[in-house]
Amino acid sequence: MKLSVLAHAAGGELLGGDAEIKSLCTDSRVAGAGDLFFCIRGTHEDSHAYAAEAERRGAAALVAEHPLQTSLPCVLVKDARRAMSVMSATFYHDPQEHLHMIGVTGTNGKTTVTHMLYSILTVAGKRAGLIGTLGARYADTVIPPSLTTPDPVALFSLLADMRDGGVGTVAMEVSAHALALEKDAPILYDAAIFTNFTQDHLDFFKTMEAYGEAKKSLFPRCRLGILNADDPFSSEIAKVCTSVVTYGLEEPADCFALIDRENVAGSDVLLNLEDELIGVHIPLTGRHNVYNALAAAVCARRLGVGAEAIAKGLAATKVEGRLEYIGERNGGKIFVDFAHTPDGLEKSLSALREHTDGKLYAVFGCGGNRDRGKRPIMGETVAKNCDFAVITSDNPRFEDPCAIIAEIEEGYKRVSREYVAVEEREKAISYALQKLEQGDVLLIAGKGGETTQEIMGIKYAYSDKETVLSMIGGGDAH
Repeated sequence: MKLSVLAHAAGGELLGGDAEIKSLCTDSRVAGAGDLFFCIRGTHEDSHAYAAEAERRGAAALVAEHPLQTSLPCVLVKDARRAMSVMSATFYHDPQEHLHMIGVTGTNGKTTVTHMLYSILTVAGKRAGLIGTLGARYADTVIPPSLTTPDPVALFSLLADMRDGGVGTVAMEVSAHALALEKDAPILYDAAIFTNFTQDHLDFFKTMEAYGEAKKSLFPRCRLGILNADDPFSSEIAKVCTSVVTYGLEEPADCFALIDRENVAGSDVLLNLEDELIGVHIPLTGRHNVYNALAAAVCARRLGVGAEAIAKGLAATKVEGRLEYIGERNGGKIFVDFAHTPDGLEKSLSALREHTDGKLYAVFGCGGNRDRGKRPIMGETVAKNCDFAVITSDNPRFEDPCAIIAEIEEGYKRVSREYVAVEEREKAISYALQKLEQGDVLLIAGKGGETTQEIMGIKYAYSDKETVLSMIGGGDAH
Protein backbone atom coordinates (compact mmCIF):
# COMPACT_ATOMS: atom_id res chain seq x y z
CA MET A 1 0.00 0.00 0.00
CA LYS A 2 1.23 3.49 -0.79
CA LEU A 3 2.40 5.65 2.09
CA SER A 4 0.39 8.54 0.64
CA VAL A 5 -2.82 6.54 1.11
CA LEU A 6 -2.00 5.90 4.76
CA ALA A 7 -0.99 9.53 5.31
CA HIS A 8 -4.26 10.75 3.85
CA ALA A 9 -6.28 8.39 6.06
CA ALA A 10 -4.57 9.72 9.19
CA GLY A 11 -4.67 13.36 8.10
CA GLY A 12 -0.88 13.56 8.24
CA GLU A 13 1.63 15.65 6.28
CA LEU A 14 3.76 13.59 3.90
CA LEU A 15 7.40 14.71 3.68
CA GLY A 16 10.11 13.36 1.40
CA GLY A 17 8.09 11.59 -1.25
CA ASP A 18 5.95 8.47 -1.44
CA ALA A 19 6.90 4.86 -0.64
CA GLU A 20 5.48 1.38 -0.96
CA ILE A 21 4.59 -0.03 2.48
CA LYS A 22 4.70 -3.80 2.91
CA SER A 23 4.13 -4.03 6.67
CA LEU A 24 3.74 -1.97 9.85
CA CYS A 25 6.25 -1.91 12.70
CA THR A 26 6.51 -0.49 16.24
CA ASP A 27 9.79 -2.12 17.32
CA SER A 28 12.94 -0.79 15.66
CA ARG A 29 14.82 -3.99 16.59
CA VAL A 30 12.72 -6.04 14.16
CA ALA A 31 12.22 -3.40 11.48
CA GLY A 32 12.88 -4.59 7.95
CA ALA A 33 12.58 -3.75 4.27
CA GLY A 34 9.28 -2.14 3.37
CA ASP A 35 8.25 -1.42 6.96
CA LEU A 36 6.47 1.71 8.13
CA PHE A 37 7.94 2.47 11.56
CA PHE A 38 5.78 4.35 14.08
CA CYS A 39 7.55 6.74 16.47
CA ILE A 40 5.48 6.67 19.67
CA ARG A 41 5.82 8.64 22.89
CA GLY A 42 5.53 6.03 25.63
CA THR A 43 5.30 6.23 29.40
CA HIS A 44 8.97 5.35 29.84
CA GLU A 45 10.48 5.77 26.38
CA ASP A 46 10.05 7.83 23.22
CA SER A 47 10.65 5.71 20.15
CA HIS A 48 11.43 8.78 18.04
CA ALA A 49 14.92 8.06 19.40
CA TYR A 50 14.97 4.75 17.51
CA ALA A 51 14.04 6.11 14.09
CA ALA A 52 17.67 5.96 12.93
CA GLU A 53 17.91 2.29 13.93
CA ALA A 54 14.71 1.52 12.00
CA GLU A 55 16.22 3.28 8.98
CA ARG A 56 19.46 1.27 9.26
CA ARG A 57 17.46 -1.94 9.33
CA GLY A 58 15.71 -1.08 6.07
CA ALA A 59 12.44 0.59 7.05
CA ALA A 60 10.76 2.28 4.10
CA ALA A 61 9.20 5.22 5.95
CA LEU A 62 8.42 6.73 9.34
CA VAL A 63 5.44 8.19 11.20
CA ALA A 64 6.46 10.88 13.70
CA GLU A 65 5.11 13.76 15.75
CA HIS A 66 7.98 16.10 14.86
CA PRO A 67 10.55 16.37 12.02
CA LEU A 68 13.46 13.92 12.18
CA GLN A 69 16.90 13.87 10.63
CA THR A 70 16.27 11.10 8.13
CA SER A 71 16.46 10.37 4.43
CA LEU A 72 13.24 8.35 4.64
CA PRO A 73 9.80 9.60 3.71
CA CYS A 74 8.00 10.66 6.89
CA VAL A 75 4.37 11.28 7.81
CA LEU A 76 4.03 14.06 10.39
CA VAL A 77 1.01 13.70 12.67
CA LYS A 78 -0.24 15.39 15.84
CA ASP A 79 -0.92 12.11 17.66
CA ALA A 80 1.11 9.10 16.54
CA ARG A 81 -0.95 6.67 18.62
CA ARG A 82 -4.20 7.65 16.98
CA ALA A 83 -2.48 7.71 13.58
CA MET A 84 -1.23 4.17 14.19
CA SER A 85 -4.80 2.98 14.82
CA VAL A 86 -6.20 4.68 11.73
CA MET A 87 -3.29 3.62 9.51
CA SER A 88 -3.46 0.03 10.77
CA ALA A 89 -7.16 -0.16 9.95
CA THR A 90 -6.53 1.34 6.51
CA PHE A 91 -3.57 -0.96 5.78
CA TYR A 92 -5.74 -4.01 6.46
CA HIS A 93 -8.61 -2.59 4.40
CA ASP A 94 -10.83 -1.63 7.34
CA PRO A 95 -11.83 -5.09 8.55
CA GLN A 96 -13.98 -3.59 11.31
CA GLU A 97 -16.42 -2.31 8.68
CA HIS A 98 -17.17 -5.88 7.60
CA LEU A 99 -17.75 -7.23 11.11
CA HIS A 100 -20.40 -6.79 13.77
CA MET A 101 -18.21 -5.41 16.58
CA ILE A 102 -19.28 -5.83 20.21
CA GLY A 103 -17.12 -4.02 22.78
CA VAL A 104 -17.16 -4.89 26.48
CA THR A 105 -15.65 -2.52 29.04
CA GLY A 106 -15.70 -2.22 32.83
CA THR A 107 -13.37 -2.86 35.74
CA ASN A 108 -14.43 -6.48 36.22
CA GLY A 109 -16.34 -9.04 34.18
CA LYS A 110 -15.10 -8.25 30.66
CA THR A 111 -13.56 -11.65 30.07
CA THR A 112 -16.56 -13.60 31.34
CA VAL A 113 -19.08 -11.53 29.37
CA THR A 114 -17.16 -11.92 26.10
CA HIS A 115 -16.80 -15.67 26.65
CA MET A 116 -20.51 -16.01 27.41
CA LEU A 117 -21.40 -14.05 24.28
CA TYR A 118 -18.96 -16.05 22.16
CA SER A 119 -20.46 -19.30 23.49
CA ILE A 120 -24.01 -18.13 22.74
CA LEU A 121 -23.14 -17.03 19.20
CA THR A 122 -21.31 -20.28 18.51
CA VAL A 123 -24.24 -22.38 19.73
CA ALA A 124 -26.52 -20.25 17.53
CA GLY A 125 -24.47 -21.33 14.51
CA LYS A 126 -22.89 -17.94 13.94
CA ARG A 127 -19.21 -17.54 13.07
CA ALA A 128 -17.87 -15.54 15.97
CA GLY A 129 -14.54 -14.15 17.07
CA LEU A 130 -13.27 -13.47 20.60
CA ILE A 131 -10.52 -11.05 21.66
CA GLY A 132 -9.43 -10.39 25.23
CA THR A 133 -7.32 -11.13 28.27
CA LEU A 134 -7.19 -14.88 27.61
CA GLY A 135 -6.16 -14.41 23.98
CA ALA A 136 -8.16 -14.60 20.77
CA ARG A 137 -10.09 -17.33 19.00
CA TYR A 138 -12.18 -17.89 15.92
CA ALA A 139 -13.02 -21.03 13.95
CA ASP A 140 -10.18 -23.46 14.73
CA THR A 141 -7.67 -20.71 15.48
CA VAL A 142 -6.51 -19.99 19.05
CA ILE A 143 -4.02 -17.17 19.70
CA PRO A 144 -2.21 -16.94 23.07
CA PRO A 145 -2.85 -13.90 25.29
CA SER A 146 -0.78 -10.73 25.12
CA LEU A 147 -2.72 -7.63 26.17
CA THR A 148 -6.41 -7.33 27.07
CA THR A 149 -6.86 -5.26 23.91
CA PRO A 150 -4.02 -5.83 21.40
CA ASP A 151 -2.02 -2.90 20.05
CA PRO A 152 -3.40 -1.48 16.79
CA VAL A 153 -1.13 -3.27 14.31
CA ALA A 154 -1.89 -6.66 15.88
CA LEU A 155 -5.55 -5.80 16.47
CA PHE A 156 -6.44 -4.85 12.91
CA SER A 157 -4.33 -7.67 11.48
CA LEU A 158 -6.33 -10.06 13.67
CA LEU A 159 -9.64 -8.50 12.66
CA ALA A 160 -8.61 -8.84 9.01
CA ASP A 161 -7.88 -12.54 9.55
CA MET A 162 -11.28 -12.94 11.19
CA ARG A 163 -13.00 -11.15 8.31
CA ASP A 164 -11.17 -13.28 5.76
CA GLY A 165 -12.03 -16.39 7.77
CA GLY A 166 -15.76 -15.71 7.50
CA VAL A 167 -16.34 -14.37 11.01
CA GLY A 168 -19.47 -12.26 11.30
CA THR A 169 -19.44 -10.99 14.90
CA VAL A 170 -16.53 -10.21 17.23
CA ALA A 171 -16.84 -9.94 21.01
CA MET A 172 -13.90 -7.87 22.23
CA GLU A 173 -12.71 -6.72 25.63
CA VAL A 174 -11.94 -3.00 25.45
CA SER A 175 -9.75 -1.93 28.35
CA ALA A 176 -9.54 1.60 29.72
CA HIS A 177 -5.88 1.67 28.69
CA ALA A 178 -6.84 0.79 25.12
CA LEU A 179 -9.43 3.55 25.07
CA ALA A 180 -7.07 6.14 26.54
CA LEU A 181 -4.39 5.17 24.00
CA GLU A 182 -6.98 5.06 21.17
CA LYS A 183 -6.00 1.57 20.09
CA ASP A 184 -9.47 1.00 18.63
CA ALA A 185 -10.08 4.56 17.37
CA PRO A 186 -11.58 3.70 13.94
CA ILE A 187 -14.04 1.10 15.25
CA LEU A 188 -17.76 1.86 15.37
CA TYR A 189 -19.42 -0.72 17.58
CA ASP A 190 -22.81 -2.30 16.97
CA ALA A 191 -23.13 -2.57 20.75
CA ALA A 192 -20.99 -1.74 23.77
CA ILE A 193 -21.50 -3.39 27.16
CA PHE A 194 -20.64 -1.71 30.45
CA THR A 195 -20.14 -4.09 33.39
CA ASN A 196 -19.08 -1.95 36.40
CA PHE A 197 -16.77 0.79 37.58
CA THR A 198 -14.54 0.41 40.64
CA GLN A 199 -10.98 1.37 41.58
CA ASP A 200 -8.15 0.07 39.42
CA HIS A 201 -5.28 1.33 37.25
CA LEU A 202 -4.76 4.59 39.13
CA ASP A 203 -1.03 4.19 38.53
CA PHE A 204 -1.86 5.11 34.93
CA PHE A 205 -4.97 7.28 35.21
CA LYS A 206 -4.10 9.01 38.53
CA THR A 207 -7.76 9.80 39.31
CA MET A 208 -11.04 7.91 39.21
CA GLU A 209 -12.44 10.75 37.08
CA ALA A 210 -9.83 10.18 34.36
CA TYR A 211 -10.35 6.42 34.57
CA GLY A 212 -14.10 6.89 34.21
CA GLU A 213 -13.73 9.25 31.25
CA ALA A 214 -11.65 6.61 29.47
CA LYS A 215 -14.39 4.02 29.96
CA LYS A 216 -17.07 6.45 28.87
CA SER A 217 -15.23 7.32 25.65
CA LEU A 218 -16.23 3.98 24.14
CA PHE A 219 -19.94 4.74 24.09
CA PRO A 220 -20.27 7.66 21.65
CA ARG A 221 -18.95 5.18 19.06
CA CYS A 222 -21.64 2.53 19.59
CA ARG A 223 -25.13 2.13 18.17
CA LEU A 224 -26.41 0.60 21.42
CA GLY A 225 -25.17 0.94 24.98
CA ILE A 226 -25.94 -2.05 27.23
CA LEU A 227 -25.56 -0.67 30.75
CA ASN A 228 -25.57 -2.09 34.28
CA ALA A 229 -28.46 -0.30 35.99
CA ASP A 230 -27.07 -1.19 39.43
CA ASP A 231 -23.82 0.70 38.84
CA PRO A 232 -24.16 4.47 39.40
CA PHE A 233 -21.66 5.26 36.63
CA SER A 234 -24.16 4.00 34.06
CA SER A 235 -26.08 7.25 34.38
CA GLU A 236 -22.98 9.13 33.21
CA ILE A 237 -22.43 6.76 30.30
CA ALA A 238 -26.07 7.00 29.23
CA LYS A 239 -25.57 10.72 28.53
CA VAL A 240 -23.27 9.94 25.59
CA CYS A 241 -25.17 6.95 24.16
CA THR A 242 -27.40 7.10 21.09
CA SER A 243 -29.55 4.25 22.39
CA VAL A 244 -29.56 2.41 25.73
CA VAL A 245 -30.87 -0.84 27.18
CA THR A 246 -30.27 -1.56 30.88
CA TYR A 247 -29.86 -4.75 32.90
CA GLY A 248 -29.64 -5.40 36.63
CA LEU A 249 -30.82 -7.19 39.74
CA GLU A 250 -31.60 -4.34 42.16
CA GLU A 251 -32.58 -1.11 40.41
CA PRO A 252 -35.37 -0.87 37.79
CA ALA A 253 -33.99 -2.14 34.48
CA ASP A 254 -35.16 -3.13 31.00
CA CYS A 255 -33.77 -6.63 31.59
CA PHE A 256 -33.43 -8.44 34.89
CA ALA A 257 -33.17 -11.88 36.44
CA LEU A 258 -34.86 -13.92 39.13
CA ILE A 259 -32.49 -16.36 40.82
CA ASP A 260 -34.17 -19.70 41.49
CA ARG A 261 -31.24 -21.65 42.93
CA GLU A 262 -27.57 -20.99 43.68
CA ASN A 263 -24.79 -23.35 44.66
CA VAL A 264 -21.06 -23.73 44.24
CA ALA A 265 -21.59 -25.09 40.71
CA GLY A 266 -23.54 -22.05 39.50
CA SER A 267 -27.05 -20.65 39.36
CA ASP A 268 -30.44 -21.49 37.87
CA VAL A 269 -31.97 -18.22 36.75
CA LEU A 270 -35.04 -16.88 34.96
CA LEU A 271 -33.98 -14.05 32.65
CA ASN A 272 -36.48 -11.36 31.72
CA LEU A 273 -35.16 -9.81 28.51
CA GLU A 274 -37.52 -6.93 27.82
CA ASP A 275 -40.49 -9.14 28.81
CA GLU A 276 -39.23 -12.30 27.09
CA LEU A 277 -38.63 -15.01 29.71
CA ILE A 278 -35.73 -17.46 29.36
CA GLY A 279 -34.77 -20.06 31.94
CA VAL A 280 -31.00 -20.64 32.03
CA HIS A 281 -28.29 -22.41 34.00
CA ILE A 282 -25.13 -20.38 34.60
CA PRO A 283 -22.23 -22.78 35.32
CA LEU A 284 -20.17 -20.14 37.13
CA THR A 285 -20.25 -19.41 40.85
CA GLY A 286 -21.50 -16.13 42.26
CA ARG A 287 -24.12 -13.46 41.78
CA HIS A 288 -21.70 -11.31 39.80
CA ASN A 289 -21.87 -13.98 37.11
CA VAL A 290 -25.63 -13.50 36.92
CA TYR A 291 -24.88 -9.89 35.95
CA ASN A 292 -22.39 -11.11 33.37
CA ALA A 293 -24.90 -13.57 31.94
CA LEU A 294 -27.57 -10.88 31.77
CA ALA A 295 -25.26 -8.56 29.84
CA ALA A 296 -24.33 -11.29 27.34
CA ALA A 297 -27.92 -12.45 26.94
CA VAL A 298 -29.24 -8.92 26.36
CA CYS A 299 -26.63 -8.35 23.68
CA ALA A 300 -27.24 -11.71 22.01
CA ARG A 301 -31.00 -11.13 21.93
CA ARG A 302 -30.50 -7.70 20.33
CA LEU A 303 -28.32 -9.45 17.72
CA GLY A 304 -31.25 -11.68 16.86
CA VAL A 305 -30.22 -14.84 18.72
CA GLY A 306 -33.12 -16.97 19.95
CA ALA A 307 -33.94 -18.03 23.50
CA GLU A 308 -32.84 -21.66 23.07
CA ALA A 309 -29.37 -20.70 21.83
CA ILE A 310 -28.98 -18.18 24.66
CA ALA A 311 -29.81 -20.84 27.26
CA LYS A 312 -27.56 -23.49 25.69
CA GLY A 313 -24.73 -21.02 25.12
CA LEU A 314 -24.72 -19.81 28.71
CA ALA A 315 -24.84 -23.38 30.03
CA ALA A 316 -21.83 -24.28 27.86
CA THR A 317 -19.67 -21.32 28.92
CA LYS A 318 -16.19 -22.08 30.24
CA VAL A 319 -13.82 -19.33 31.38
CA GLU A 320 -10.30 -20.25 32.39
CA GLY A 321 -9.34 -18.91 35.81
CA ARG A 322 -12.55 -17.04 36.58
CA LEU A 323 -13.72 -18.39 39.94
CA GLU A 324 -12.79 -21.78 38.53
CA TYR A 325 -13.22 -24.89 40.68
CA ILE A 326 -9.92 -26.80 40.68
CA GLY A 327 -10.44 -29.66 43.13
CA GLU A 328 -10.44 -30.64 46.79
CA ARG A 329 -8.03 -31.39 49.61
CA ASN A 330 -9.22 -32.99 52.84
CA GLY A 331 -12.80 -32.13 51.82
CA GLY A 332 -12.00 -28.44 51.31
CA LYS A 333 -12.85 -26.96 47.91
CA ILE A 334 -10.27 -24.93 45.96
CA PHE A 335 -10.98 -22.12 43.49
CA VAL A 336 -8.69 -20.04 41.28
CA ASP A 337 -9.79 -16.55 40.28
CA PHE A 338 -8.47 -13.51 38.41
CA ALA A 339 -9.89 -11.07 41.00
CA HIS A 340 -7.25 -8.37 41.47
CA THR A 341 -9.26 -5.36 42.60
CA PRO A 342 -11.04 -4.66 45.90
CA ASP A 343 -14.43 -5.01 44.23
CA GLY A 344 -13.48 -8.20 42.41
CA LEU A 345 -12.16 -9.79 45.61
CA GLU A 346 -15.24 -8.78 47.58
CA LYS A 347 -17.56 -10.31 44.97
CA SER A 348 -15.62 -13.56 44.68
CA LEU A 349 -15.24 -14.03 48.43
CA SER A 350 -18.91 -13.15 49.04
CA ALA A 351 -19.95 -15.67 46.40
CA LEU A 352 -17.89 -18.41 48.02
CA ARG A 353 -18.94 -17.50 51.57
CA GLU A 354 -22.51 -18.49 50.74
CA HIS A 355 -21.31 -22.02 50.01
CA THR A 356 -18.77 -22.40 52.83
CA ASP A 357 -19.74 -24.65 55.73
CA GLY A 358 -16.36 -24.35 57.45
CA LYS A 359 -13.72 -21.65 57.08
CA LEU A 360 -13.09 -19.43 54.06
CA TYR A 361 -9.40 -18.99 53.21
CA ALA A 362 -7.69 -16.72 50.67
CA VAL A 363 -4.29 -16.56 49.00
CA PHE A 364 -3.69 -13.21 47.30
CA GLY A 365 -1.24 -10.41 46.57
CA CYS A 366 -0.93 -7.28 44.45
CA GLY A 367 1.01 -6.65 41.25
CA GLY A 368 4.10 -4.48 41.28
CA ASN A 369 4.43 -1.16 39.43
CA ARG A 370 0.67 -0.75 39.41
CA ASP A 371 -1.94 1.16 41.44
CA ARG A 372 -0.39 1.24 44.94
CA GLY A 373 -3.46 2.89 46.45
CA LYS A 374 -5.56 -0.24 46.16
CA ARG A 375 -3.14 -2.45 48.11
CA PRO A 376 -4.28 -1.63 51.66
CA ILE A 377 -7.88 -1.54 50.40
CA MET A 378 -7.50 -5.05 49.05
CA GLY A 379 -6.00 -6.16 52.35
CA GLU A 380 -8.93 -4.69 54.26
CA THR A 381 -11.44 -6.20 51.83
CA VAL A 382 -10.05 -9.71 52.21
CA ALA A 383 -9.83 -9.39 55.99
CA LYS A 384 -13.53 -8.48 56.13
CA ASN A 385 -14.60 -11.36 53.91
CA CYS A 386 -12.54 -14.39 54.90
CA ASP A 387 -11.45 -16.22 58.06
CA PHE A 388 -7.77 -16.45 57.28
CA ALA A 389 -5.49 -15.25 54.47
CA VAL A 390 -2.04 -15.94 53.11
CA ILE A 391 -0.63 -12.73 51.63
CA THR A 392 1.91 -13.43 48.92
CA SER A 393 3.57 -12.25 45.72
CA ASP A 394 1.67 -11.57 42.48
CA ASN A 395 3.68 -10.36 39.45
CA PRO A 396 6.00 -8.11 41.50
CA ARG A 397 7.60 -6.82 38.29
CA PHE A 398 10.34 -4.37 39.34
CA GLU A 399 9.19 -3.92 42.96
CA ASP A 400 10.29 -5.71 46.12
CA PRO A 401 7.59 -8.32 46.86
CA CYS A 402 8.03 -7.83 50.60
CA ALA A 403 7.38 -4.11 50.28
CA ILE A 404 4.16 -4.81 48.36
CA ILE A 405 3.07 -7.31 51.00
CA ALA A 406 3.74 -4.75 53.74
CA GLU A 407 1.40 -2.25 52.07
CA ILE A 408 -1.33 -4.93 51.85
CA GLU A 409 -0.80 -5.77 55.53
CA GLU A 410 -1.52 -2.15 56.53
CA GLY A 411 -5.11 -2.57 55.40
CA TYR A 412 -5.52 -6.15 56.58
CA LYS A 413 -4.44 -5.32 60.14
CA ARG A 414 -7.16 -2.67 60.43
CA VAL A 415 -9.66 -5.53 60.50
CA SER A 416 -7.90 -8.73 61.52
CA ARG A 417 -4.62 -10.36 62.49
CA GLU A 418 -5.69 -13.73 61.10
CA TYR A 419 -3.13 -14.04 58.32
CA VAL A 420 0.43 -14.94 57.45
CA ALA A 421 2.75 -13.47 54.82
CA VAL A 422 4.60 -15.94 52.59
CA GLU A 423 6.56 -14.26 49.81
CA GLU A 424 6.97 -17.23 47.43
CA ARG A 425 3.59 -17.91 45.81
CA GLU A 426 3.97 -21.69 45.53
CA LYS A 427 4.85 -21.95 49.22
CA ALA A 428 1.90 -19.69 50.08
CA ILE A 429 -0.49 -22.00 48.22
CA SER A 430 1.04 -25.07 49.87
CA TYR A 431 0.61 -23.46 53.30
CA ALA A 432 -3.06 -22.71 52.62
CA LEU A 433 -3.77 -26.19 51.27
CA GLN A 434 -2.40 -27.73 54.47
CA LYS A 435 -5.02 -25.86 56.52
CA LEU A 436 -8.04 -27.15 54.58
CA GLU A 437 -10.56 -29.43 56.27
CA GLN A 438 -14.02 -30.74 55.42
CA GLY A 439 -16.38 -27.88 54.53
CA ASP A 440 -13.65 -25.27 54.03
CA VAL A 441 -13.17 -23.23 50.85
CA LEU A 442 -9.93 -21.71 49.52
CA LEU A 443 -9.81 -18.84 47.01
CA ILE A 444 -6.47 -18.32 45.21
CA ALA A 445 -6.86 -14.89 43.69
CA GLY A 446 -5.06 -12.49 41.40
CA LYS A 447 -3.70 -14.50 38.50
CA GLY A 448 -6.59 -16.67 37.32
CA GLY A 449 -5.64 -18.32 34.04
CA GLU A 450 -2.29 -16.54 33.69
CA THR A 451 0.58 -18.87 32.81
CA THR A 452 3.50 -16.63 33.79
CA GLN A 453 4.75 -14.63 36.75
CA GLU A 454 6.66 -11.43 35.99
CA ILE A 455 9.73 -10.73 38.15
CA MET A 456 12.32 -8.07 37.28
CA GLY A 457 11.23 -7.87 33.67
CA ILE A 458 11.29 -11.64 33.10
CA LYS A 459 8.12 -13.70 32.69
CA TYR A 460 8.65 -17.10 34.27
CA ALA A 461 6.37 -20.04 33.50
CA TYR A 462 3.89 -20.29 36.36
CA SER A 463 0.23 -21.27 36.81
CA ASP A 464 -1.85 -21.23 40.00
CA LYS A 465 -4.00 -24.00 38.57
CA GLU A 466 -1.09 -26.27 37.68
CA THR A 467 0.54 -25.54 41.04
CA VAL A 468 -2.59 -26.66 42.88
CA LEU A 469 -3.04 -29.75 40.71
CA SER A 470 0.58 -30.79 41.29
CA MET A 471 -0.02 -30.57 45.03
CA ILE A 472 -3.39 -32.32 45.24
CA GLY A 473 -3.11 -34.62 42.21
CA GLY A 474 -5.00 -33.90 38.99
CA GLY A 475 -7.73 -36.45 39.57
CA ASP A 476 -9.86 -34.16 41.72
CA ALA A 477 -10.09 -31.35 39.17
CA HIS A 478 -12.92 -30.68 36.77
